Parts: sequence; structure tokens; C-alpha cells
Amino acid sequence: MSVRRADTLGGKAAIVGIGATEFSKNSGRSELKLAVEAVGAALHDAGLTPADVDGLVTFTMDTSPEITVAQAAGIGELSFFSRVHYGGGAACATVQQAALAVASGVADVVVCYRAFNERSGRRFGSGVQRREPTAEGAALGWNLPSGLLTPASWVAMAAQRYLHTYGIGPEVFGQVAVVGRRHAARNPAAYFHGQPITLADHAASRWIVEPLRLLDCCQETDGGQALVVTSVERARDLPRPPAVVVAAAQGAGRSQEQMTSFYRDGLTGLPETGVVARQLWRSSGLAPADIDVGILYDHFTPFVLMQLEEFGFCGPGEGGAFVAADALALNTHGGQLGEAYLHGMNGIAEAVRQLRGTSVNQVAGAARSLVTAGAGVPTSGLILGADG
Repeated sequence: MSVRRADTLGGKAAIVGIGATEFSKNSGRSELKLAVEAVGAALHDAGLTPADVDGLVTFTMDTSPEITVAQAAGIGELSFFSRVHYGGGAACATVQQAALAVASGVADVVVCYRAFNERSGRRFGSGVQRREPTAEGAALGWNLPSGLLTPASWVAMAAQRYLHTYGIGPEVFGQVAVVGRRHAARNPAAYFHGQPITLADHAASRWIVEPLRLLDCCQETDGGQALVVTSVERARDLPRPPAVVVAAAQGAGRSQEQMTSFYRDGLTGLPETGVVARQLWRSSGLAPADIDVGILYDHFTPFVLMQLEEFGFCGPGEGGAFVAADALALNTHGGQLGEAYLHGMNGIAEAVRQLRGTSVNQVAGAARSLVTAGAGVPTSGLILGADG
């Protein structure tokens, strides 16, 4: 991958299996158990067995190491194992890592997984409670004394500047929340199944950190999600239609920090997402008009609008109007606002379902899906396409 030229990864690997546990607020079992269940479900979906797997990829914020998951899931020898940093920013990069391993012949079948008890156990939304002395901790140390203690407070800084710069009100954020919950209401797997909301509901929800209300913030979830990646050639012999990796990219911007990049030239955009967008468009040869479904990381509603703008779907400050116009099928699973917060891995699964034609909110003739990972941190993205 290069920020200056197109790469040649596209078309060499595909997602052939997806599997998940139920999404809940109290799983009642260990994170390792959740991971093994999700991996097993994904392999079953792919028509493969643990014996076929020779690679595993996960996140650094994970309590279930690759070798432990391999042992518990009945997987044998591994020729490839990898972890990607920066929380939700790692989601699409796990597939990129798997695709690189498959394309280079380092591994034949790689499973990407994420499993945690993020509601009943560690709660990311509770913010910083203890930090080891690291460079990352030092960066946070500039902001914590000012009361910026939680992810919501960090995003609120950028959100407030966004509204001020473009002369709009926080109701534009509600457009994202309403769309996500509309789709979740029709999704039996979603935590908020059967519970759509209106713009009035959004406006009536309590403040978390102005200008963010409760319904601007994603939920916390217990659960697991896994994805199986192999070569396009092998994928064609398996039972499910493959979701081909058309392009994959990671991105970090200048003066990048984790959620607190307040000293950049501006706060109204997401430069790390811009890096990913340029790489995906350059390597795929595609443009926003070619995308049928957008699965955009929605940990906080303002960052969805900024992602749409960074990818060129609309101009700066126009994200709210773009969403309100239903100009792109967006987060058709309900997103992390409506379905589950699995650090974006469940969004990748939804992109696969759209290409298979099996989503509960199916877009007719969907052939290309854009997926993004966590924004505000070093991030990643994918364009997935139907085979042929």
C-alpha cells in the first residue's frame, strides 16, 4: 500500500464466511468463549473446518490471543498471526492483513475475529481510568486535566467546531441516528430491533457532552464476530458467493493522535479517513457514485458526516443533508448505534450480506460496498465487491 500510488492487492482475496454470537448486554460467558463461537460460526458459513485455517488476525485490545483461540477452536498449526492497533480503527485492517497474507501465499485461510464483553466487562465508554506510562498516555495527559476524560468528550470538541464552522445545529447529527435505528428496527439481530426513533426523539434525548446527545453515541455490547478470508480462486469452490476485496487501506494523518488530534490545522474533518479514501479510490479505480452501500463506522454521529465528506460523497458541511436525502444506503444493519458495537466487525459482515443478497435491509442489485473503521484514530477501510 502507498499513499502515492495504486496498489495491486485488489481481486486476490475474498471474504467467504461470516459468523457471530448474539449481541447482548450480558453474555454470561468469557470473551474467549465468544471468540470461539464466532470463529466456529464463520467457518461453518464458509463450508470450511478448523483444519483448513492457517492464519488468525485480531485487535491489540483483545484478551483472546491467536494461539489461545486456535487451541480452543480446534485449529492446528498457524503460519500467520497478526494484531492491528488503535481500537475500532483496526476493523477493516484485519481483513487487509488477511488479504495480504493470502495474496502473498503466506497463508491459505485466515480468520479475523473480535470478541469482548464491552458492556458487562470492560466499558470503553467509561473513558480513561488507568493508563500505563506510554507515549499515548502522555498525549492524553494534555487533555485529561481539562475534563476531557471520555471518548464522547473528545469527539464533542470536533463536533462543536463542525457546527460552528458551517453554521448548522446539532439536529444534523440526528439524521444519522434516525437512519441507523430505522434499519436496526427491521434487523432481528439488532439490540434495538423494533425500536425506530424520530428526529424529535433524538432532540429529546439527554445531553452527554454538548453538542452530543445520548442518541449520538453508540451502545456498548457483549458479543463476537468473525470473518473468513481466502483466495478468490478457492472462494469460487465454496458454498457462499464471495465478497471480493476490491481495495483495502489503512491511514493515519499528520499530527495524528488517538481521538485527541486537537492541534491539527482544523477540527472539521478527519484527515486519517482522507488518507484511506484516497488510497481506496486510487487502487480500485472507483468513485463515490460507484458505491451501492455505505457501512460507515458510527461510534458517534458527527464522525459519520465527516467521513461522508472525506470520501467525497458530498461537500464539507453537507453530510447531514446528504443523509437526510437518503442519497446512499447507509448502515443497513443498524450500525453500532442500532445493531451492536463490535468495533466495526459486524459492519463488515453486513457488507458481505449485501453482496450476497441476504441482508434484512437488502439494497437491490448491490455490487459494491464501502466499509470504514473507527475514525478519530489511525483507521482503515475496504471496498468489497461481488465476484464477476
